[in-house]
Amino acid sequence: MRVEVGPDLESFRAAARGLLVRGVPPERVLFTEERDSQGSLLAPESVPASAPVAGLAVPPAFLELAEKVACHRAPERWGLLYRVLWRLTHGERKLLEVESDADVYRLLSLAKAVQRDAHKMKAFVRFRRVEREGEEYFIAWHRPEHLVVRYVAPFFARRFPSMRWSILTPDASVSWDLERLLFGPGVPRSEAPGEDALEEMWGTYYASTFNPARLNVRAMRAEMPRKHWSTLPEARLIPELVRQAPERTARMVRPRLEVSESSRFLPEQRDIASLAEAAKGCRACPLHERATRTVFGEGPEDARLMLVGEQPGDTEDREGRPFIGPAGRLLDEVLAGVGLKREELYVTNAVKHFGWMGEEKQRLHAKPGRREVLACKAWLHAEVERVKPRMIVCLGATAAQSFLGPGFRINLSRGQVFETPWAKAWMATFHPSALLRMPDERARVEARRHFEEDLRKVADTLRALG
Repeated sequence: MRVEVGPDLESFRAAARGLLVRGVPPERVLFTEERDSQGSLLAPESVPASAPVAGLAVPPAFLELAEKVACHRAPERWGLLYRVLWRLTHGERKLLEVESDADVYRLLSLAKAVQRDAHKMKAFVRFRRVEREGEEYFIAWHRPEHLVVRYVAPFFARRFPSMRWSILTPDASVSWDLERLLFGPGVPRSEAPGEDALEEMWGTYYASTFNPARLNVRAMRAEMPRKHWSTLPEARLIPELVRQAPERTARMVRPRLEVSESSRFLPEQRDIASLAEAAKGCRACPLHERATRTVFGEGPEDARLMLVGEQPGDTEDREGRPFIGPAGRLLDEVLAGVGLKREELYVTNAVKHFGWMGEEKQRLHAKPGRREVLACKAWLHAEVERVKPRMIVCLGATAAQSFLGPGFRINLSRGQVFETPWAKAWMATFHPSALLRMPDERARVEARRHFEEDLRKVADTLRALG
């Protein structure tokens, strides 16, 4: 049985109601959005919209999903919706709770895709000012992935209630006349207005708020697909902003080379052995009171690569060497896997004393605060000045923030290489202990994959630096 429905949810609901009244199972129905003279046709209007359906009670969750799924371009969406509706009304009332079910999984996937597309429409629509008969009017052109105009239009009516506007797309258009939403057919890009004076202002604002230290090109491409760039005035600025990011980051971080409290403990001789010996007497922060010993960095003084962690762990505190506990063993394993030799690297921590809480028998890691990081900064910079590495890799947010300040976020900038005052190349990635602490196995595997990718990128960068 071939059933015609319109491109909207109401048409499907009317048709589905008629099918349920007749007891037509899903396997006997083929939904289409185009009239086809072949086969039989059950038009939606063949059953009045008000016709009662005995025993039919549809869960609100299904109606919410259906509203989104109806906006998807997938041709099979109507058949999928009816199949799930049939099952819900024929003994499987809790079907939507079974996310592993093939139909439910597909339904949720379509709904999520529409939700993402709706979010992008809200984020990427850019209005251009025009004048019509002396009145101000705003028009935007957008190319959505799915049929989301009707779904998203109420958002813009709430957002811009006192502004006359139209949003044009290839599939449909919507206008707001200050009182109601008016829907119309699709409009080609050629009929949309050109640039206006507001775009230059927006571009200036966008460039001024662009933070190069938080640049994540992969995330930007995922969140701002190139197909939308033609309608985004800021898009033309992005290539140049990305190109300038390393230089701007270096300018941003240069003022952070301030002197820390530990500078008064620095020796006149600045070789690593002298620094390590002097650091034993450092009292710049309270961490020394409970720590067993100072754990200074180790490795060749001419190492091309410096790894900077957060602080020593329990094992390191007892033995006096950095990265020799569980996190260190994981680090060694991954380093070897990407072709980097631990003995050729300089390894240290942003904080030189182990901060812990609890009892002596079970000392639990306590993340160092901003005070401790600042107090130890003189030691870290003295190590950098002595070793002069070609590349610095910070393991974890604390290490990265010891260079770039508290605003740095691993999740935003992990794996990106910057040129800084401290080294030709600088990168931040996960701390191996963070991987070990993840309770979820799947998340741990995924994080390790990213960690390995980042260190492989480090090896490639070192080779490129020569």
